[in-house]
Amino acid sequence: MSWKRKDLLDIESLTPEEIITVLDTARAFKAVGERAIKKVPALRGKTVVNLFIEPSTRTRISFELAAQRLTADVINFTAEASSLKKGETLKDTARNLEALNADIIIIRHSATGAPHFLSRFLKSSVVNAGDGAHEHPTQALLDTFTILEKKGKIAGLNVTILGDILYSRVARSNIWALLKLGARVTLCGPSTLVPKVFEQMGCRVTYNVEEAIADADIINLLRIQHERQRKSMFPSLGEYSSLFGLNKKRLALTKPDALIMHPGPINRGVEIDSEIADCGRSVILEQVTNGLAVRMAVLFLVNGGKGPQEVGVA
Repeated sequence: MSWKRKDLLDIESLTPEEIITVLDTARAFKAVGERAIKKVPALRGKTVVNLFIEPSTRTRISFELAAQRLTADVINFTAEASSLKKGETLKDTARNLEALNADIIIIRHSATGAPHFLSRFLKSSVVNAGDGAHEHPTQALLDTFTILEKKGKIAGLNVTILGDILYSRVARSNIWALLKLGARVTLCGPSTLVPKVFEQMGCRVTYNVEEAIADADIINLLRIQHERQRKSMFPSLGEYSSLFGLNKKRLALTKPDALIMHPGPINRGVEIDSEIADCGRSVILEQVTNGLAVRMAVLFLVNGGKGPQEVGVA
């Protein structure tokens, strides 16, 4: 299977084969990152724009470093210091960037569908770095890559996603990726944040955290998305932590080889206790490392790369 898409907009529209192509390509780039000289000239002469209309630290830095490792020129664009503040439309901003010969535009935006909107009229490649509460495809790809690396497979695994599902673009992208690759997905959290409608995607929904984690191979914890919630969806952080937080007592109920994941940033003491976030079963920092390889793979593929077989000669 070779990659044929100009853009990466979501996971929902990808085939299982396309997801595997990204993961295999990421594996090849991770090997590059372990060499003494970590750069490859795959995007030499290309310009990558980080168009972040919504604040981000780790995702923007990860994409920036990924582009630099591929020897691209990188421009970081933030809404606070741009003509968007003067009333310029997103479309005009993007077209001006394209007029400056931007080859790949990575966009994070609070509006659902913003990357899809831009992709319809831009010749440049568009990569979705998170759109509203819709999707965050590279996070799901790096999470899936981490699971595959640790467990050797995705099919047949029990994955529990615990926390704010309703407002989480990470949850939606992860659900699509995991189901397409044959995992069983359980969602758990307060009923206000985990509506039964998610069962229509093929997930199991439960409000009993002990039941949700008992047979899980992977426990992926999500932070509470205060910035997207219109009002508080539960009485207090203390109550959330006591009912749904992963603490030492709850960890003892899980499989001894169950892995703990979190897309970050972590709210220590809310969705996860500090000692668990830092324990041997936590792969949170490995997710960050793998994010770099996955984003290198995505930039390489949307720029015309076919798959892992080309990485060695890139």
